[in-house]
Amino acid sequence: MKQVSSIALLLFLPLIALAQPDPAKPDGENLMVPESWKVRLDRPNPELVVGADQDSVDIFFVNMTPGWHITTGPAAIFYHPDLVASGGYTLESTIHLFDPGERREAYGVFLGGQKLEDDEIKYDYFLLRNSGEFLIKRRTGSETSIIQDWTASQSINVFGPETEGSVKNHLRIDALEDMVAFSINGIEVASFSRDQMMIDGTVGLRINHALNVHISDLMVTPHQ
Repeated sequence: MKQVSSIALLLFLPLIALAQPDPAKPDGENLMVPESWKVRLDRPNPELVVGADQDSVDIFFVNMTPGWHITTGPAAIFYHPDLVASGGYTLESTIHLFDPGERREAYGVFLGGQKLEDDEIKYDYFLLRNSGEFLIKRRTGSETSIIQDWTASQSINVFGPETEGSVKNHLRIDALEDMVAFSINGIEVASFSRDQMMIDGTVGLRINHALNVHISDLMVTPHQ
């Protein structure tokens, strides 16, 4: 049997912050902005208002148990600063998309977040859009690079003319010892070697321009 050094084992041990947000328990008051969460715009704007009055804010972001509701103006990431993961883990989120009209804006999750409040911000992200396509991309500072360009997948549920209310998609990322697998609604759609991805760091949500979504769960499960 191949031996693994104790140092290598320690490097792969999962680290999950204890303060994982609970979709069943509002962070502060229900129907108000989550008290502990952060919002980071692609293009920082100190005058932008994040709030709970949908008619007077630039980004509507509230606890809405179970989960959180977001209506964006500009694109942004949303994260609880204590939700940090490394080693082997599974990141999952269920996102309900309300009528996007003709917009092809994207939504999903990010992982491996570093320096999220600095100019040297870094993270990888996994997004869907209502055209039935997914994207895996990286942000480093003000630059972005493509890991996997927009790819069609029949596993994506699309909001269409007959949809009532919203359409639901479940995103999952499995950070394994040698690879990282990306799944949508239980179907694996892409995988990469672990050294191609940014795995260790903050995880959270990324919602692009002018979308109305409800996130019913955001969860990290460490691998044993």
